[in-house]
Amino acid sequence: MQHIKNLTFLLVCMSLHAYGQNSNNVPTASLTIAYGSDGICLTNLEGSSNVRLTTGSHGYPAWSPDGKHLAIYAYHDGKKTWSIHTIDKDGANFKRLTHVKNKWDNMPSWSPDGKKIVFAREYKDSAKNWYPEIWIMNADGREQTQLKALRGGGPCFMPDGRIVFHSEYKDKESEISIANADGSHIIHLTNNEAEEWDPKISPDGKQIAFTSDRHGSHEIYIINVDGTNEKRLTNNAYDDYGPTWSPDGQQLVFQSNREEHSGLFKINIDGSSEQKLISNGWQPAWFHASN
Repeated sequence: MQHIKNLTFLLVCMSLHAYGQNSNNVPTASLTIAYGSDGICLTNLEGSSNVRLTTGSHGYPAWSPDGKHLAIYAYHDGKKTWSIHTIDKDGANFKRLTHVKNKWDNMPSWSPDGKKIVFAREYKDSAKNWYPEIWIMNADGREQTQLKALRGGGPCFMPDGRIVFHSEYKDKESEISIANADGSHIIHLTNNEAEEWDPKISPDGKQIAFTSDRHGSHEIYIINVDGTNEKRLTNNAYDDYGPTWSPDGQQLVFQSNREEHSGLFKINIDGSSEQKLISNGWQPAWFHASN
């Protein structure tokens, strides 16, 4: 079975290298939305064309600033270990960067200059105490360093080099927070009893999209980076997660469980024109060039 998977992966990579197109003759340059779907896939804004880069338990794709690479996570050791990997946009050069056993490394994000990757690490100790940590490393996996002042997850680099993340704050569930890349000068933008996750910065660095369950189900919100002008975008009985911004900052793509399998939906940032993009997809990442 593993041999078949490896052969399938090789054939996909060879096809992409040879033609730079998918089966529908759509140039791969138009496939700017990466997502998880029993592996890593790419699609276009219409959801009409898809390319599979990997097969297996891979997810949380994050684009490099030049659009040539993706950072992702993958399972190892029977799903007991999650590790950060990088892969080229054409499916080549699959490289493992973190190797710590029995830790869950996830949600990678590239620095604006493409030289660093920040990621979340989670694990339980022998007493079942839960530890959510944030780490940073060079893009080749060297110099892995914990940002010890930060306790939380979902880190995302901002255009100015700071990090937005969901933090544990005052013994509450989690809050949307900002810190310097060395973990200093923490600012908490939200402060309530809800779970608030998945913060993503807009391309212009002025707004943050995130997930909150403050009204029951998980919904998509946006807020200014100074904590003002908070707005709820989705409103339904299902759970909506993991927003990602369009390059022009006018739309979001997000994951929703409103179908039998999680699918991807898109919406304007004023809450209008919500529509389905694809079925059976999760953890989307929309490429936009770094500022």
